[in-house]
Amino acid sequence: MEKTDPAINATSPCQACGACCSYSSNWPRFTTEDDSALDLIPAKLVNDRLSGMRCDGERCLALSGEVGVATSCGIYAVRPEVCRTCMPGDPECDMARRRHGLRVLSEDVVPANAGTHTA
Repeated sequence: MEKTDPAINATSPCQACGACCSYSSNWPRFTTEDDSALDLIPAKLVNDRLSGMRCDGERCLALSGEVGVATSCGIYAVRPEVCRTCMPGDPECDMARRRHGLRVLSEDVVPANAGTHTA
C-alpha cells in the first residue's frame, strides 16, 4: 500500500520527501569531489572508509525530518556530488520513492525550477 504524500511542495518536492537520502547506505558516496570539497563536510558525517556519508542503517546522518513528510539536509550547501545529481522525478528518485511507498514524481509534472535534493 502506498503512503500518501501530505503535499508535494511545487517549489521543491525534495523537502517533502528525503527518500533518496534514506535509500541505501552505499548511495551517499563520494565520487568526483576533490579534497577541498570533502574537507567542508563535518568529519562526524563521513563514514569510516572515508568513501561517503555516514549512515544510520540506510539513512544518511545529514538528513533530518520524516521521510515522505518533511526533510532537510544538514549539509545542503556542501553535499556530495551524488546528492546534487539526483533530480526530482529522475529514475533514481523514482526508485527511492517506490522503496518508501511514495508516489513517483515522473508521473507528475515537476517544475523546471524544482531545485535539487533536500534543503
